[in-house]
Amino acid sequence: MNARVKRILGKGLAGLMILLAGLAVLLYTPDRPRAALEALYLRGPGDQVDIAGVRLHLRDEGPRDGPAIVLLHGVGSSLHTFDGWAEGLAATHRVIRYDMPGAGLSGPDSDRNYSDERGVTQLLAVLDHLGIKRATIGGNSIGGRLAWRFAAAHPDRMERLVLIAPDGYASPGFDYGKPPAVPFVLEAMTYALPKWALRPNIAAAYADPSRLSDAVVERYHALLLAPGNRQAMLDRMRQTVLVPPEPYLQGIKVQVLLLWGENDAMIPVANAQDYLANLANARLVVLPSLGHVPQEEAPAVSLQPVLEFLGP
Repeated sequence: MNARVKRILGKGLAGLMILLAGLAVLLYTPDRPRAALEALYLRGPGDQVDIAGVRLHLRDEGPRDGPAIVLLHGVGSSLHTFDGWAEGLAATHRVIRYDMPGAGLSGPDSDRNYSDERGVTQLLAVLDHLGIKRATIGGNSIGGRLAWRFAAAHPDRMERLVLIAPDGYASPGFDYGKPPAVPFVLEAMTYALPKWALRPNIAAAYADPSRLSDAVVERYHALLLAPGNRQAMLDRMRQTVLVPPEPYLQGIKVQVLLLWGENDAMIPVANAQDYLANLANARLVVLPSLGHVPQEEAPAVSLQPVLEFLGP
């Protein structure tokens, strides 16, 4: 290689490095101060509770003597996804929802343990802390997986079970017995997470993306930037080791409501048949023209079958 070619290649490489450095500076997304996020999304200091070694953001609403229902959000989300449901349920039910460790305004797990077993232990500790002997447990996506794992492990603490497009069955790239590979683009989010790049990922959970408001996108983005949350999300993904659900589901005897958006592009409604085949006392309600987060996309519509299921 002659000197002229080397000079040309050297200049090109230098230019590329400058371009990449400039992009890194433009895309770099630091954490947001926790105090600033609490000022926006924490209702009051009483909603922060130390339970099982984690400072949880937890809301406990409705009559204390009413039947209890616990609502569990999905990955990358927060308790706010159930705002509409909580408002509709709180007249008659004690409604408990909390940000999972390392999500929303809850602090990361000090042991960086985000396994299902740890999640079940955390949920049991929440019930014990609040003095709730039995409750209906509801969960969306990975929150649904945690709900049915809890129902199988602690049948004595269950009233009913509400599963909203629950996760748990193997799918391409998510095999039983081994953690999924985390794509590089997700690894990079600990350094760069511009809001414009996040919006399409949230919109994918909606059947009608026009229902996704700027305020909701801002909330998702802001809470993902809470200190430790991005790393916690990666840790949770790496620790997600699916197990065949059948032995767990077949042991659940309480009444189960399966709620699924007809146009769910993340966990298709066809998966409901696997649950119906293995749950002894379940019924399915398919919500027309809704996606993976019906409680957020259309809270009034999606809550109606839940109210009917829970009864007076």
